Amino acid sequence: MLKEKISITAIASLSPLGSTLEETWQSYQNNEHYFSLIQKNGEKSWVSPLSKSGSVLVEKLRVSDAKYRKLDESVLYAMVASRLAVRDSGWKSDSEFGINLGSSRGATKLFEQYHTEFLETGLASTLSSPTTTLGNISSWVSHDLGARGPEISHSITCSTGLHALLNGIAWINSGMANKFLVGASEAPLTDFTIAQMKALKIYAKAPESNSDSVVERNKNYPCQALNLEKEYNSMILGEGASVVCLEKGIVKNALATIDGVGYATEILKHNTSISTNALCFQKSMKMALGDLDPSEVDVVVMHAPGTIKGDLSEHNAIQKVFGSNIPSLTNNKWKLGHTFATSGMLNLEMAVLMLQFNEFIPVPFLSQKSVERNIKYVMVNAVGFGGNAVSILVCKEE
Repeated sequence: MLKEKISITAIASLSPLGSTLEETWQSYQNNEHYFSLIQKNGEKSWVSPLSKSGSVLVEKLRVSDAKYRKLDESVLYAMVASRLAVRDSGWKSDSEFGINLGSSRGATKLFEQYHTEFLETGLASTLSSPTTTLGNISSWVSHDLGARGPEISHSITCSTGLHALLNGIAWINSGMANKFLVGASEAPLTDFTIAQMKALKIYAKAPESNSDSVVERNKNYPCQALNLEKEYNSMILGEGASVVCLEKGIVKNALATIDGVGYATEILKHNTSISTNALCFQKSMKMALGDLDPSEVDVVVMHAPGTIKGDLSEHNAIQKVFGSNIPSLTNNKWKLGHTFATSGMLNLEMAVLMLQFNEFIPVPFLSQKSVERNIKYVMVNAVGFGGNAVSILVCKEE
């Protein structure tokens, strides 16, 4: 339970949708996806890379300091997003705040590069260890911002970003900090990472020429996240970073407040499985709701990775929790892909934008229930391998 509400005073991201809240909001206004086909491991693969504006900011940062040129993209993404968030938060250069940023995969590109060099030469590069440790993300962000508070890195698969949020809230609730910068960063568009997802049989297939298959017919939306009638898995990887500035209590300039948090882990029968009715999500959503009547929730931003079992199980959990009063359901993976650790944070950003503009963002290829009142409460979900579910209830203060 939250001792008191927590304010989100800034949120910033680099994603396929853009590098500012304004650009991201505009990207949500169209019904286009941001996927492209590239050659990976000798075959075509769908991916969702950073926007052009985001790539420009990353490259500008990379060349600004000799030390930054050897850092992994996951670290650079986090540094850029963190600069933007702190700038927008109103925090001063002497503000004391904690940092908790995580990643599911970490320095994937560099690790693959250094490991390949080792296999070819038998030698390890001097920087192979310090630049591939998970702690790189928070420590380099702290260095770049000149921060004075605690710095924490962790990995809890695809719910890492929202777990960072939970941890920041715990520090604030404990009285050990009044402000925390939390989030996640992921740069997974590498040969080995994509091969791993394909090995799990969950990755979207690239369309074949002259084919009349269902995959070919749905190429306008290759990721069918939240389509509960799909007959094939359609997950696609995206990349990006997203961070938020948290402050204790209700702050005047808050974009939204966090009114409830929930978390749960379920005992799994298989390394990658989730129960039919997603017991972990049922528990996390009920915890986040607290004493709030479920009918008060206007929208649920689902994790919905675009897999048959993943989407269905989460939907079943929502039915169990909300009964006949199911809120409007939405998702953004059909548009920008699955960004692993960052995905929950991008879901949170989507929720904040809907609250700010009082406008529901639908999935274009689905018939969905619209919101017929002002949007006040949005539930945000994320889950990862291991059944680590997190649910966050965000609110727009009147």
